[in-house]
Amino acid sequence: MTQYSSPIISPEALLDLKKNKMFILIDASFGKSNYLNKHLKGALHVDLNTELSDIKEDFANGGRHPLPSEGQFCSLLSRLGISPESHVVVYDDKNGSNAASRFWWMMKSIGHPKIQVLDGGLDAAIKAGITIARGENTEPIPSSYPKQNEWILPEADLSEVEKVSLDKDYLVIDVRESERYNGVKEPIDLVAGHIPGAVNIPFSLNLNPNGFFKSPEELKVLYSDILKNKPISNIIVHCGSGVTACHTLLAFAHAGIEIPKLYVGSWSEWSRNNKPIAQES
Repeated sequence: MTQYSSPIISPEALLDLKKNKMFILIDASFGKSNYLNKHLKGALHVDLNTELSDIKEDFANGGRHPLPSEGQFCSLLSRLGISPESHVVVYDDKNGSNAASRFWWMMKSIGHPKIQVLDGGLDAAIKAGITIARGENTEPIPSSYPKQNEWILPEADLSEVEKVSLDKDYLVIDVRESERYNGVKEPIDLVAGHIPGAVNIPFSLNLNPNGFFKSPEELKVLYSDILKNKPISNIIVHCGSGVTACHTLLAFAHAGIEIPKLYVGSWSEWSRNNKPIAQES
């Protein structure tokens, strides 16, 4: 699998890629203060709350991190100096589970051909000898990214999830940690538990003990066993607010499996709309 065809790139390969004039590095770590404190040299910051989401006053309307419009996202890319020819690599400080995978999904969903997530994230890059910097980076030279009219990767909404969650021909995957799925704790949303019928496959299972993505072969075995020959169109993946779920969608792509539907509203929307709630005893 070549570096261009893979959605994952190693820190070592990133060192070589930095020589490419069309290369752009994106830091999607949560909060501008974390970026200012420490980031990879040359990286531009994107903010989950203000740039990768269109947050509504009421989280019952789309959850905590609804997607912005495709036009808003393309305007962001233009401000970052990204063009359709750019080779973009994105990372965060949580092995891709913060917002790097969300940014990757959004780029794939507007049809951008060269977008990869840095395997192991910030810490792995530092260990590989990639230079770090602090403070603001140089302002990018704006581009003009063509506006898109729709997200091309599949999505599911609240009504679809409610309709199919208990249907044995469908599979709803909850990638949150097991304690949140089981209702033992809920540190973010108002209600603990999970969508009835959803199965818990924590996103952490995508990673090996060193914090890198498992091999495509390992991931293919993992998810093939779970999918049990169900069509990908019948698979819906969600998390708390549609961010970490993208980590599992990235794992599917890394394994060479078609990307399932993303339920962006996720638990943060479901739990605020008087829908049924399940908890494990």
